[in-house]
Amino acid sequence: MFPSSQDSPLVLVVDDEPSVLEEVTSALGGNGFRCTLCTSAADAMEKALAEPPELIISDINLHGYSGLEMCEAIKAHDELHDVPVMFLSGAQIPDIIRRSHAVGGTYYLRKPFDPEVLIELVHKALYMPHLAAAHR
Repeated sequence: MFPSSQDSPLVLVVDDEPSVLEEVTSALGGNGFRCTLCTSAADAMEKALAEPPELIISDINLHGYSGLEMCEAIKAHDELHDVPVMFLSGAQIPDIIRRSHAVGGTYYLRKPFDPEVLIELVHKALYMPHLAAAHR
């Protein structure tokens, strides 16, 4: 799909469940994406600032602080402000989709997830803003 691994989009995946990290990495890696994995929001912030990804996929419920709080912190950094954040969560919180959009989230996908739907949303998150910008 991509000419070399360096040309492949980098996706930062944040979840405190190793099995979810493995499932997401398998789906993304099989479709030409590079992944950086984190199990906490603090680690994700550090890695995102060190090497800004093209996309962040995060759980809502993380140890330390929530994925929603992490998203707000990411959007506060100029170098990360435009990085799309997609939530992948099993959180049963009232109004969670509205709340995820309110903090800057692009998409919300409920666990357990369909890998094909994940890849479709990843492509939309990565390429739709570029297409919209090209038509301005």
